[in-house]
Amino acid sequence: MTEYTISDYLLDVIKTMGGDEILGVPGDYNLQFLDHITHRNDMKWVGNANELNASYMADGYAREKGFATFVTTFGVGELSAINGLSGSIAEHVPVLEIVGAPTNGVQRAGKLVHHTFGDSNFDRFIKAHETLGIKTTVLDEDHAIDQINETLTYIANEKKPAYLVLPSDLVNAPVNPALKEGISSLFTTTKQEAPASIAAIKQAAAKASHPVIVVGHEIDRFNLGQAVQDFSLKNNIPVVDLGLGKAAVDESFANFVGTYNGTISDESINHFVADADVVFVLGAKLTDSVTGGFTQEFDDSQTITLSTRRGTIFGQSLPADFDFVATIQGLATTDLNLALPAVEKPAEPAALQASDQPLTQAFYDRALQDFITGNKTLIAEQGTSFFGLASQNLASGAKFFGQPLWGSIGYAFPAAIGAQLANPDRRAVLTTGEGSLQLTIQDFGLALKERLNPVLFIIENTGYTVERVIHGMNEPYNDVPKYRYDLIAPAFGASDDQYDFIEVSTEEELIAAMKKADQETDKMVIVQANMGMKDAPAQLIETGIRFEAQNH
Repeated sequence: MTEYTISDYLLDVIKTMGGDEILGVPGDYNLQFLDHITHRNDMKWVGNANELNASYMADGYAREKGFATFVTTFGVGELSAINGLSGSIAEHVPVLEIVGAPTNGVQRAGKLVHHTFGDSNFDRFIKAHETLGIKTTVLDEDHAIDQINETLTYIANEKKPAYLVLPSDLVNAPVNPALKEGISSLFTTTKQEAPASIAAIKQAAAKASHPVIVVGHEIDRFNLGQAVQDFSLKNNIPVVDLGLGKAAVDESFANFVGTYNGTISDESINHFVADADVVFVLGAKLTDSVTGGFTQEFDDSQTITLSTRRGTIFGQSLPADFDFVATIQGLATTDLNLALPAVEKPAEPAALQASDQPLTQAFYDRALQDFITGNKTLIAEQGTSFFGLASQNLASGAKFFGQPLWGSIGYAFPAAIGAQLANPDRRAVLTTGEGSLQLTIQDFGLALKERLNPVLFIIENTGYTVERVIHGMNEPYNDVPKYRYDLIAPAFGASDDQYDFIEVSTEEELIAAMKKADQETDKMVIVQANMGMKDAPAQLIETGIRFEAQNH
């Protein structure tokens, strides 16, 4: 491998974007490409147990680091991963999937090769991704460099996933090594401004007496949290975030008042939105899971909406210079001249006091809130974990990952492993139910092989609680097999000094386990938290009632 090739150029661009590890599963159509990864000294191949886990893990890696890449083989591999990649498109996560494909000669000849339907059709999987709205690129020899540049700059600029097909006969196609010199220039951007849009927003908000800012996930993806905080502080406007966008702003900053979830939010938070005459909705999707089942108390007639999809004032489009990033950045220094009083934050809850009482979901959520310090990333599985923790304010610097829109159970464990791999200096903390974990448990082996040291809280409550509160509380389809979680780490190859397992059933035992986990930073710590079958966070119960009604 002395010649500089298309594969080398592609990997150089990925490296420039921050891709230090490449995830995925080997298959004969991608093996030659994997050689180009493993023969580098500045990049590492990290192999997954399956492609679905690779796609989830890449999503978590990208949320932590800003970009991720994973590799699958044609047909069977990419279809296994398509659920996870769909979650990345739904929740705006910048992930690249590279698919190793049969040679162009095989495809042109229509040969009946493996990993196809045996009908000479090599386009159907590409079309499937196109139908899902994922950017698709099939490399060809004459245009490969331009195609790579266009695809990777799309990911960098749009913060969305893309799918790139690499026929195996192009893997070692030579290209001029001088092309490397131009890679860094691909990612230099010219600062845009949106003066007409800023002026229109200022005029529209000129008479606001009770404005509020609602923050969504796009603020996080484009690193605009500080700009939102500056705008808020300059104008004394209270800020709430949504569960889809939680911790996009620092939840300890002076004007942050809580996480909003429609009318099921705590009244101390809800009134800021319910009483608002102007609502700034910034980078948000108002989905059912984060608006209390579409019970947000505002509509277009009072909303200034700024997102990557549109910019509107009270339902009317902003001027032609509207650009999401430029407009948010411009607002950071904009004085609306409203002369509003200082924001009065809701009272802090009383300090948590542990007892020898059985562990409950309410105590668990508060304890985890205290456990998540500024050097940790909390990854919460959809269900009891997400709905119990999204409403808890986080410490300065803490991160929160969840998947409330796509909501694919099993996502959180691989995503947590991805986040830990992306940044070994931050402790990834997973909270998941035993039902969700059973879907993706296979990559315990990867985590132990890579000597990753997250803290993993497994809620043992005999089944799918999120489904129980929607429908079928006592039905057997919501039950799951009971695992011996104390044996999982050694079963996946852990040595005794590589992990710790702690089972807790009381409040005091949970607090003790958390203290021990903080001391054991050199180990994977697995905490089995035993709780009652029908114990669920209040917001999840309310959401379940609304989802059940919505499904009739």
